[in-house]
Amino acid sequence: MTKSPEMVHRILGIMSGSSLDGLDVASCSFQLENHRWDHQIEAAETFSYDKDLARALSNLNEITAESFVNVDIQLGRFIGKAINRFIKAHNLKNIDYIASHGHTAFHNPSKGYSTQIGNGAIITATTRIPTITDFRSLDVALGGQGAPLVPIGDALLFPKYDYCLNLGGYSNISFDQQGKRIAFDICPVNKAINYLAHQAGKEMDKNGEMAAQGSVDGTLLDKLNKLDFYHAAPPKSLGDEWLNNHFLEVLKDASRLSLYDQLRTVYEHIAIQIQKASGQTTNGSILVTGGGALNRFLMDCIREKNTNRIVIPDNKLIEFKEALIFAFMGVLRSKGMTNCLASVTGASRDSSGGVIYEV
Repeated sequence: MTKSPEMVHRILGIMSGSSLDGLDVASCSFQLENHRWDHQIEAAETFSYDKDLARALSNLNEITAESFVNVDIQLGRFIGKAINRFIKAHNLKNIDYIASHGHTAFHNPSKGYSTQIGNGAIITATTRIPTITDFRSLDVALGGQGAPLVPIGDALLFPKYDYCLNLGGYSNISFDQQGKRIAFDICPVNKAINYLAHQAGKEMDKNGEMAAQGSVDGTLLDKLNKLDFYHAAPPKSLGDEWLNNHFLEVLKDASRLSLYDQLRTVYEHIAIQIQKASGQTTNGSILVTGGGALNRFLMDCIREKNTNRIVIPDNKLIEFKEALIFAFMGVLRSKGMTNCLASVTGASRDSSGGVIYEV
């Protein structure tokens, strides 16, 4: 006999990406039926940070402890107010939970910490909706990387794809291997591209227009590909500390090259590392989401190096898949179900991570 479907869960998924391009808010619904999770993004919007908050978030490693706490509170208030505007604009009702990833301030699991800010208590107080935050800390306490977190959603919401690839500030990938979900960060993407674009006075390299004018420099490409991180086995994850101390140092040594050549070489590097990460199959399918999926030249470079079929979904899923998955993680946490996989993070066991702030 077919089981009757479970109730519909309505969750707001909140994501602040490492690229600082804004706060993603998505109203999502989930229903478990016949052991499969149906899901839908019902409404979604990105809220831009004001200049002062964006500056504070980009300089977290340079401020005092007291200022750090203040930014945590500021971001919590910003998130709470953005949610209230979002709910009013879309006439939303019956929201069960807010699930907020927050903004990653520090990520160094080898030293036992991964810190996301965006105060959950303030979000709850501002919205009067129960809020789940701090999804990483339990996994890190269990010896894991605390990242990537999205593979549980990839496995349960998008099982028909061989790989799920996200192109954000950093790229990450997840896939099934011998009955286990494997996932890891691959390389910097928008973080590295934007770093170079800023030197040309631009926010980004739109559609790869600058990179397309450059040439690949073999010496720089070789140095980037030889960075130790790329030769380490998963589980592994990236943070700004590694970017600043390793990747950007290589780019600074190559400052003799034009920005166009540096960008073109970084694009080539990204495509090579993604090909290596997705090399388990040659005729599989890769679901690509994240801001980098909208960069036409970058996608051309990735296709050129990859024999798998690249699938780019509609813009809503491209831009809000991570918010969708954090909403899903909130559902799992509210039900006490696993939302963080030890096979992905290297923790001692699976866990149900997240701190719940009740109204």
